[in-house]
Amino acid sequence: MTSHGSSDTALAKPEAASCCSPTMRHPRIGGAAPSLQSRASDDLDANVKSTLIQLKGGFFEMGARISKYADDMDSPPRRVAVSAFQLARFAVTNALFARFVMESGYVTTAEREGGSFVFHLLLDDPQAHINAPAGTPWWREVTGACWSAPEGPRSDISARGDHPVTHVSWEDAQAFCSFTHTRLPTEAEWEFAARGKHKRAKYPWGNTATPNGQHQHNVWQGAFPFENTVEDGFLGTAPVDAFAPNGIGLYNMTGNVWEWCEDWYGTYETKQMLINPSGPASGSRRVLRGGAFFHRPSDVRSANRGSTQPGLRSFDLGFRVARTYNLSP
Repeated sequence: MTSHGSSDTALAKPEAASCCSPTMRHPRIGGAAPSLQSRASDDLDANVKSTLIQLKGGFFEMGARISKYADDMDSPPRRVAVSAFQLARFAVTNALFARFVMESGYVTTAEREGGSFVFHLLLDDPQAHINAPAGTPWWREVTGACWSAPEGPRSDISARGDHPVTHVSWEDAQAFCSFTHTRLPTEAEWEFAARGKHKRAKYPWGNTATPNGQHQHNVWQGAFPFENTVEDGFLGTAPVDAFAPNGIGLYNMTGNVWEWCEDWYGTYETKQMLINPSGPASGSRRVLRGGAFFHRPSDVRSANRGSTQPGLRSFDLGFRVARTYNLSP
């Protein structure tokens, strides 16, 4: 998975962009995703609808003029047009996901496979969990970690209902979308929305990472991966509306948790304008956008890309939902 914020640390691989998030070290061992019971109740459907805002679509330059990390494949910019769509103001919360699980009976990938990856500083005793993916020792494989027990069996989400749900695979996000008649945004839709009114700026709010010294999103401060000074107020995840929204009302489009997109990961090799691009027809990794809480402020940009296998689950993976809509009366 491509992600950033630690390429200058001793633990990162010096020959390539750092890989801060875990990668699956073995094939899937759990069973197939369970079938969903019934469909979302009117109440759950109304809760989901209440998070959506309408975006009329338009034109923008997708990507960066110069790639900070070659593996991102985010340059040169591409001319893109997206049609009208709806996007949630914030990522799906623990509370909303819990309602989905209660109604559908769904069992997540992490629950079926017996565990997930947790960032080491969030564990009471990191040394009690010695399994770590190669090249990313700050991630620890924790038996029993899942969306409802983010740091393992002795943790819960009772005080984190308004935090983004984590430890969800792309398949889990798709199950939520199927049940609630929503979908994941395409990568182009996601970046169009993240940029908001700042179509050519680095960040959803402008070109300065911390304008007037104020933190605009939940990212890393300090010496990665052993010290986070928590200047932005959060060591792990933050509430989905903890920081000011961008100019069109969308919260935490960068930082906090990576967000799954619909697309397979790849490049857009064309000089023509792309209309509603949806990425490659196939692949092995799905697109992630937005970066997460363990990235440096300067590295988490509107154009920042990530990717990983659709079955991966870890503490930094969440999602927000989208819907297509017609502007006609």
